[in-house]
Amino acid sequence: MSKQELLERIEKKRAQLIDIVAENGLTSPQAIQFSQELDRLLNSYNSKYIKKYSPQMS
Repeated sequence: MSKQELLERIEKKRAQLIDIVAENGLTSPQAIQFSQELDRLLNSYNSKYIKKYSPQMS
């Protein structure tokens, strides 16, 4: 999956989550499921495209 495709999936899932929360509440099973799916997408993006933080020892 390309970077652009992953970003599009993240934005789509984020919009779906907002709709689900508005309809069913923040702690509904559907909201939790969509939140977890969004987390997986964000984790995938971070691991592929964001530099890892590595504190330097002095």
